[in-house]
Amino acid sequence: MSVARNPIKFGTDGWRGLIAADFTFDRIQAVASVAAQVLADVYGGVGANHTIVVGYDRRFMAETFALKAAEAVQSAGFDVLLSQTYAPTPAFSWAAHAHNALGALVITASHNPGAYLGLKVKGGFGGSVPPEVTRQIEALLSQEVDKTAKSGSLQMFDPWPSYCEALRAKVDIASIVEAQVQGKLTVFADVMHGAAAGGLATLLGVPIREINSEPDPLFDGGAPEPLPRYLSYLFRNIRTHRRQSDSDLVVGLVFDGDSDRIAAVDGQGNFLSSQILIPILTQHLAVRRGFTGEVIKTISGSDLFGKVAALYNLPIYETPIGYKYIADRMLETPVLLGGEESGGIGYGNHIPERDALLSALYILETVVQTNCDLSELYHNLQQETGYTSEYDRIDLPLASMDVRSRLLEQLQTHPLTEIAGRAVVDTLAIDGYKFRLADGSWLLIRFSGTEPVLRLYCEAPKLTQVHQTLDWAKNWAYSV
Repeated sequence: MSVARNPIKFGTDGWRGLIAADFTFDRIQAVASVAAQVLADVYGGVGANHTIVVGYDRRFMAETFALKAAEAVQSAGFDVLLSQTYAPTPAFSWAAHAHNALGALVITASHNPGAYLGLKVKGGFGGSVPPEVTRQIEALLSQEVDKTAKSGSLQMFDPWPSYCEALRAKVDIASIVEAQVQGKLTVFADVMHGAAAGGLATLLGVPIREINSEPDPLFDGGAPEPLPRYLSYLFRNIRTHRRQSDSDLVVGLVFDGDSDRIAAVDGQGNFLSSQILIPILTQHLAVRRGFTGEVIKTISGSDLFGKVAALYNLPIYETPIGYKYIADRMLETPVLLGGEESGGIGYGNHIPERDALLSALYILETVVQTNCDLSELYHNLQQETGYTSEYDRIDLPLASMDVRSRLLEQLQTHPLTEIAGRAVVDTLAIDGYKFRLADGSWLLIRFSGTEPVLRLYCEAPKLTQVHQTLDWAKNWAYSV
């Protein structure tokens, strides 16, 4: 008996599916050949080369799926550069840019649990392709693909050397290494069994305290996502080290499965999301690096991003959620950085791509140059801006897609005017509905595009207000 498979549909960054059920050899070959053709149609132009980069992370059978994808792209008439090893997704975005390729196809399911694999499509400019490109790929999958008379070439390559060279050139590596050698800085890195394994030590040229380095297709029974519930081992390591050592500075860095998203842990073992890291990095790049340009944030980013940008007369720009929207903006205007609350941060002096290893280097550079713990830097910014807040988000499963449709219709036809006893003073609808409330807090209600899930985000002056607002939103959703 055949089992119905989920349709191939691209989300905020790529297509993902269950291995052997949705994500199969025949499907990846079909998608890869069509994606290569769309990349050629959109970005080929006159005189462009005909090369597609194919890479992969450390997931179960990712290398084998990458080979199948590469063979399909080669058979479609394209020249292929196939990675000889796993590497971060941004390393393959860089490779597409550095080799002047049409783009890159990366076999990864990012932060999803181990049963998943997926495909990310990158343009030759070095970032995620926009939604109109993935829509073209989806549309062409149902059509007959023309067979070319001549196959392309297939070459293996190592993505790490060029990528590491590009990152080292942007950061004062020597000062970071000197602080480590002198015992002034201790660096922990939780690579979550993912593609960042070995990366930070390679970039610095000295050992660091890396944990969860070994490959694990089940990710300790969880997911390679930089969230506190998966980081108990890192927290313990840092707190134990703090009790046993008098080193001045301790930094923990956390990388998701394909190393395009980051979080951090301070010297006392406290979790720091990108809602905290992005303001710190904005100040560092503006003040100590002397960079300028726009600060781009997604709609779910903290209001502190704009407060810090204002300190340094930097323009702020807000996008829907999904780094591809940030990448689009980075291609249009001078940018200092672009970041999202889920951990993706990219920089205007690099490719338009979120990059966790580059973020890690900038975080270490910040700590070394200021001689301050990350949380101290954050609290200083709160004082300078006069803005203090708390943040949380929840994903709320819905009974069905019909329930999703009813909730969406309710928001469209009966706009909310009051939330948790506070008046709605403004509504932004570029991605879901973001309600700004009279006390300065906000609630964002978004829907997953592919499953019955409601995503709720809130920032407020106090954590009790955050939880009160999120509880109100849950009760509203279940009452409709």
